[in-house]
Amino acid sequence: MASLTLKTPDGKSRTVTLLKRITSVGKGADNDIVLDDAKVPETAFAIMFDGAQHTAGGETPFFVNGKATDEQRLAPNDLIKIGDTELLFTLGDAPTAQPALTRFSRGDSADPDDSTHEVPGVPGRELDALRKLSAFSERLLGSTDLDRLLEALMDGCIEVTRADKGFLILMESNQLHVKVARNIQRETIEDAVERVSDSIVAKVVKTQKPIIISDALDDPEFNASESVVNLKLLSVMCAPLMQKGELFGLIYLGNDRLVNRFDKKALDMLTVFAAQASLIIQNALLLNELKLENTALKTQLEEQQYGEIIGSAASMRDVFKRIDKIAPTDISVLVIGETGTGKELIAKEIHRRSPRGKGPFISINCGAIPENLLESELFGHVKGSFTGAVATKQGKFQAAIGGTLFLDEIGEMPLQLQVKLLRALQEKVVYKVGDNRPEPVDIRIVAATNKNLDEESKRGTFREDLYFRINVVTLKLPPLRDRGDDINLVARFLLTKFAREFSSKAKGFTPSGVVAMRKYNWPGNIRELENRIKKAAVLADRPLLGPEDLDLKPDSLPPILPLAQAKEEFQKRYINEVLERNNGNRTKTAKDLAVDPRTIFRHLEKLDADRGGPGTMAPETEYEAP
Repeated sequence: MASLTLKTPDGKSRTVTLLKRITSVGKGADNDIVLDDAKVPETAFAIMFDGAQHTAGGETPFFVNGKATDEQRLAPNDLIKIGDTELLFTLGDAPTAQPALTRFSRGDSADPDDSTHEVPGVPGRELDALRKLSAFSERLLGSTDLDRLLEALMDGCIEVTRADKGFLILMESNQLHVKVARNIQRETIEDAVERVSDSIVAKVVKTQKPIIISDALDDPEFNASESVVNLKLLSVMCAPLMQKGELFGLIYLGNDRLVNRFDKKALDMLTVFAAQASLIIQNALLLNELKLENTALKTQLEEQQYGEIIGSAASMRDVFKRIDKIAPTDISVLVIGETGTGKELIAKEIHRRSPRGKGPFISINCGAIPENLLESELFGHVKGSFTGAVATKQGKFQAAIGGTLFLDEIGEMPLQLQVKLLRALQEKVVYKVGDNRPEPVDIRIVAATNKNLDEESKRGTFREDLYFRINVVTLKLPPLRDRGDDINLVARFLLTKFAREFSSKAKGFTPSGVVAMRKYNWPGNIRELENRIKKAAVLADRPLLGPEDLDLKPDSLPPILPLAQAKEEFQKRYINEVLERNNGNRTKTAKDLAVDPRTIFRHLEKLDADRGGPGTMAPETEYEAP
């Protein structure tokens, strides 16, 4: 197993085993390895393990063996320096790791069963044990069955210690459970719990040290133990499995033959085996946990995916509930939201869930087509009706018959054309340009805008009667910045999609990358997020994307305001929201907010002053207190 030995500026050192596929290193508390060094960035770099090789990669340069780099494949005893901290990379628990384990975990082609390969300082049986552990390390990465792997590990332990039976006991929810029980014939032992001495296990748990009993029935400490007497135990060894100074399990071995009692050499063998097996078992449990988390993540994504829309925020769940209610009907829907919030996806989902779902879904952007061509695009034209009309053409209304017509950016439609659109919606007939014959159309209208059409109609830039015709039901989409954890969920989904599409190295985001996404205001919403992640996936040369990859530099983040100013800005937005909900009724707004009405008047006067002149306020409507 690989490890890093850290030497901090104050001269202290510690060793950390690299158990994860991706291990982040930096000053920030959310890193896997936290460095107490003021010169180290929040996230300095990450160490990635692809199953054969460890690679260090970071957003800012660091030094490997004195050479500056931002990505480096690591070899044993490479010295990494970042800030004033040094990190020594080794393939073992520490720089003095067992040579055999280091050698074979690096993919040495030597035959692990060839006893002619000697390693200085390691006797033959110990070397055989380490070779078996090395083989298990290699099998671990390709294993899909944790139970079978742990059974094979115990079979190897029984073989190298020449035991008759062995038990792997793991701590789960602060209780010990026998996970594997095997005999010398490589068979599973039934009733495993009843074949283990509670008193011997309790001793190892208490001392956290390996123990050997050559003859349990004659041992003065255990011969009176009920479990020893009932089991008629002869020779027993038990060693703790430790992780970061904490006991997480034990290996318990037994021999029933008088001529094969355990000795001190066997205990040394088990101690070495248990120390290295701890890393393998922890890694196996971690990989199994990651697989379970991956499965859970897919399930979570399915649960949080509404058709093609991903979201779990309360505001999005409210939108989904409204879609479920309105989709089966044929009423017109107005989708309101900022640019890039996914208004067309919402329209498609309404169509898909409606009785018209098998019919056509036709979309037209009312703001992207010149005014002189928009009428023809909507209603069609006959041959010769204008210059360039060389053939009769159907419009979007005719193409959408039996389905749904999505009018995107309807707030950009010219007033003259709004009259014809209103007539088409009221009479359910259309007239081609240059033709006076009505054509009946059976369609459903879903419109979308990023404008406040209520205000536009009061200004006279949008017809009020058309507004009421298309706005039978309103769906208001929240901006991405207000959707909380949805940002991470959508970002992971998009990265997975683009990584597969472009064969990208990118697999995830650094902790600082996640923080930057949460802090950014996303004026372009999901469309902007999609574009940034697509670019980052194409250009990525490392597995984890940071703020720089997403072009989220510190100067692109919103400035931090003084608390008093932040409170004032929030108060302004909140009063405006409540005024909007109350259709501009200032008296009701004051009552809802539990403030003096003069507070609302002063707020509106300040808004007028900020705009450079008197603004248009909604007339005060009568409000009768309940």
